[in-house]
Amino acid sequence: MPWSEEDSKRLVGSALPVYARIAQTAGVNLSSREIIEQLLNAVIAQTRQAIPWRPGARELLAQLRQARIPMGLVTMSEAALANEIVAELPQGTFSVQVTGEAVEHGKPAPAPYLLGARLLMEHYPDREELSLNRMVAIEDSEPGVTSALAAGITTIGVPNIVAIPALAGLTLWDTLAGKTIADLEALLPVEAVGS
Repeated sequence: MPWSEEDSKRLVGSALPVYARIAQTAGVNLSSREIIEQLLNAVIAQTRQAIPWRPGARELLAQLRQARIPMGLVTMSEAALANEIVAELPQGTFSVQVTGEAVEHGKPAPAPYLLGARLLMEHYPDREELSLNRMVAIEDSEPGVTSALAAGITTIGVPNIVAIPALAGLTLWDTLAGKTIADLEALLPVEAVGS
């Protein structure tokens, strides 16, 4: 069974076991783990050459870090790849990290974001303002925005490889370039901003 570019695009943002199952259905004669390992190794090799940072992403992360706003990374990639990306950022940029192998049900299920929120709240027990209604997720795929919205988190979609459909409660931005903490705060529910 041939594998098309559209097949690949349909899976952007999904958990790696989903990729493996689809590849097996398409005729790849490897175990799920072998498929995931080959995919991870290929992406890690590309990442070591150059990370394709989205315009404005590093600048926004730097603003948030400078303002001491806690941040978590929620990705369906496994830790081996996530660690490569995080290593290219200033130490302590992300206080917590949730990767694909940490949850039984990956994106689009809410579990990854609920775990990330819980870990942030546990990491900062003295920060009473850390609650779901004060968190913002920035995502680049439909599974990602669906996961964050289902977790009850204010969600921004910034399309990358594939378009993100307009969903109830979702804010779509073309880019992160020029975006600031004030832009993020403006999206929080009114009752959350004053808390």
